[in-house]
Amino acid sequence: MKIVVIGGTGLIGTKLVDNLRQAGHDVVAASPSKGVNAVTGEGLAEALKGAEVVVDVANSPSFEDKAVLEFFEKSSQNLLAAEAAAGVKHHVALSVVGTERMLESGYFRAKLAQEVLIKASKIPYTIVRATQFFEFINSIAYVATDGQTVRLPSAHVQPIASADVSEALVDFTLGAPVNGTVELAGPDRLALDEFVRRYLTLQKDPREVIADDNAFYFGNIPVNNQSLVPGDNPRIASTRFEDWLSRSTHQG
Repeated sequence: MKIVVIGGTGLIGTKLVDNLRQAGHDVVAASPSKGVNAVTGEGLAEALKGAEVVVDVANSPSFEDKAVLEFFEKSSQNLLAAEAAAGVKHHVALSVVGTERMLESGYFRAKLAQEVLIKASKIPYTIVRATQFFEFINSIAYVATDGQTVRLPSAHVQPIASADVSEALVDFTLGAPVNGTVELAGPDRLALDEFVRRYLTLQKDPREVIADDNAFYFGNIPVNNQSLVPGDNPRIASTRFEDWLSRSTHQG
């Protein structure tokens, strides 16, 4: 089966492409560096010829409000139109758990706009919402840092390894469209401040993590215990945070 992965050279896309190829499928890793640009439409028609499934795991190069909205709207519009012309049978898109609960952020407004476009299209689809990746823990800490202090709310989070996201996406890609949304999460639920504190401690980072429920997530997003965790019946990944921490520390 021919499968096109939009964003096929990124964190999730690279692993997903490898996993699908190992399963014996004809996979196109599509990205601007490969001559396929969903925002401009460049190379889309050629890449999608004969494709049965398209998986969109691309992310915006800019998180500025206007730029990120333009990225997700234009790329989704172009992609869905090209899929309709090519006779694609299944559109799979990676999104974020809690998107509709964090609309103070331009990024999440843009992700919601992407989801709305997918649902309005006639292409059968599966939207896969994942929780925060372990790999973004440095970014969370960086945005919340003031001097040697990291201030974060104690809101619950259920983070996931990016490799587990790529692995789960294989199943959704090869399965039938659900014409709805599914959720992925890691096996451990913990406080956001504790999530970051444990990582920085193991890294021997001198910054002090302070639990402050007036602090924001990623700079401007108020969160509570429901914001960042999945609802009922998510797919739970296998990699525990402790095991990922141990591996990342040894690799470092």
